[in-house]
Parts: sequence; C-alpha cells; structure tokens
Amino acid sequence: MSTNTNNTATKPRKKWAKLAVAILVAVGCLGVVVLFAQWMRTLPAVQDFLTTYPGHVELPATASVGLPAWLGWQHFLNAFFILLIIRSGWFVRTTARPKEHWTRNNSGLIRTQGKPAKISLNLWFHLTLDVLWVLNGMIFVILLGVTGHWVRIVPTSWEVFPNALSTALQYASMNWPTENGWVNYNSLQVLAYFTTVFIASPLALITGLRMSGAWPKNAANLNKAYPIELARAVHFPVMLYFVFFIVVHVALVLTTGILRNLNHMYASNDGAGWTGFWIFAASLAVMVAAWFLARPLFLRPLASLTGKVSK
Repeated sequence: MSTNTNNTATKPRKKWAKLAVAILVAVGCLGVVVLFAQWMRTLPAVQDFLTTYPGHVELPATASVGLPAWLGWQHFLNAFFILLIIRSGWFVRTTARPKEHWTRNNSGLIRTQGKPAKISLNLWFHLTLDVLWVLNGMIFVILLGVTGHWVRIVPTSWEVFPNALSTALQYASMNWPTENGWVNYNSLQVLAYFTTVFIASPLALITGLRMSGAWPKNAANLNKAYPIELARAVHFPVMLYFVFFIVVHVALVLTTGILRNLNHMYASNDGAGWTGFWIFAASLAVMVAAWFLARPLFLRPLASLTGKVSK
C-alpha cells in the first residue's frame, strides 16, 4: 500500500522536474542565440547587410495607412476560435475512450453504413469550431481583397526575404528593429502572417477535412491519392505551428510597446492610451471563460440542439 502511494506521489514530481529541466535548457539555448547574434552584429559584413536591408520593404503608394476596425474584430474571433480548436483538438487526440458521444438528428454528411455516425462530444465541438473558424477566415480573406489591405501581409518583392533575415537577427540580438505596424509590418511579420493565413490555415482545413467523417469513405481512387495517414502526419505539426506562432506573437506584442500595439489591434488607433488594453482585457476574459466552460456540462445542451448526446 505504501509503495503504491510513494509511486503516485513520485509521478507529479518527475513531471515537474522534467518541466524545470526543459525550461532551463530553453533559457540556456536562448542565451546562446542572443550572444551569437550580438557577436555577429560586430562583423562589418553583417553591419553592411543590416544597413542595406533594414528589416522592411516599402509598401506601394496606394497602400492604406492604419488598421481598420473590422480587422480588430477578425483578430479577436480568430484568436477565440483557434484557442478552443487547439484545446478541443488536443482532447480528441489524447482521449482514448470518450465518455460522451453525439449523433446528428438528420442524415447530414457524417454517416456510417447509411446511418448517421456517432462521434465523441469532443470531436463534435472541434468540428463545430472548425466550421466557425473557416467562415470567419473566408470573411477575412474577402475583406482583405475588397479593401486592398492584402498588400500589408502578402509579399510583393523578393527583398522581403533578406529583410526578414535582418529582422530576425535584430530580434535575436535583443537590439530590436525600429518599426511602426500602423504603417507597415516588418518583413518577418509579413512572412509570418502570410504563412499563417495562406499556408497553415488551408493545410489545417484540408487535413482536418480528410480526417473527418464528412470525407467520402468509398472513393477508393481519391483516398489512395490522398491517404489519411498523410493528413494525420501534417495536421498535428500544423497545430504546433499555430501554438508557436501564438506564443511568439503574444510575446512580441507585450514587449515591443504593449499599449500602442493593443491600440492598433483592438482600438484602431495609433495612440498610447489604455483603450486597446481594456478591450484586450475584456476579450481575454471571454476567452478564459470559454476555455473553462468548454466541458461536457455546458457542451451537452449545445450539442443537443442538433443531435442526440449519449454516454
């Protein structure tokens, strides 16, 4: 009895010890990167490179200045959906025996041998969020095209790559570039936003669709050309990319002028007041509440509106 108790108490300690070691290793690696980048900046060739490529590419004269209000709403909704998608997707991946399931009321697309398929409540929540996220993304892309705001996040010159390298070196050396996101993003931001919107998001969509019950099971040729194993091999790394992007994005927002950055994203102004901060705080409270409310007790009534929830 005492042996089992000791083993149970030891497991959490080992987990915390591994976490502590991982944090120490990460901090050590970060320190090495900073020192190496600072040394590189002392080299004449690197200094010339930074002068030639300061970190951004000039936008076309027709590009608009500022960030519109619709972009702030899109930013919040995208953050809200992607946060819950990551949470629900992780539960789908790690829950071996789901306790609750959902079955659609009518035929729909998800069927097994002619009958509506039974899926876990976690998967139902994940797929529902996916649909909302995709709809939000479609509206975002349409607005980018209609308003001409696309020039802010789509590379229009090959010079974006050396300028992105310059920006990365400046960040790594802790001597950060002078920038003004209200007028123009730096090249590293442009590549990150372009990758997120036009590469990672479509990959998440097409791989998630392949793994869903809506995919035609009897299309032999299609399934052979696009095997589910390929979708699984891509879908999880894409999720990790989103996690990495969010962590870095939030860290830079908080450390490169938090009030001004939050005003850009949430208050649609270039000031240094507190309006954007309080809007951000309110949106963060909504996301935290949704995180804790996304559990069977609250999901069951929602899922019951479109299907039957069973244990």
